[in-house]
Amino acid sequence: MSTVVANSFAEVWERTIQPSQANLTPDAARYFLQLRFDAKDLGRMNELAATARTGSLTPEQEHELENYMQLGWFLDLMKSKARLSLGERAAA
Repeated sequence: MSTVVANSFAEVWERTIQPSQANLTPDAARYFLQLRFDAKDLGRMNELAATARTGSLTPEQEHELENYMQLGWFLDLMKSKARLSLGERAAA
């Protein structure tokens, strides 16, 4: 019997990062917890989101927004792993 392994970007990253394992060093964990999007990028994400709500994103804009979303998801995974590694509870 063969096993099918899902290979979407998100699934591969999640298997690679293993966010439920608390195995970051304290310094690495603190580093990931301080990462934030730059103000310019936050502004651009808001512009793209507003355009998306009107249903008028170009394919290029859609790709750009997807990139921001994937990076945000990656940061969320790493911050979750960092909090676990430091023994902290998730921020509400």
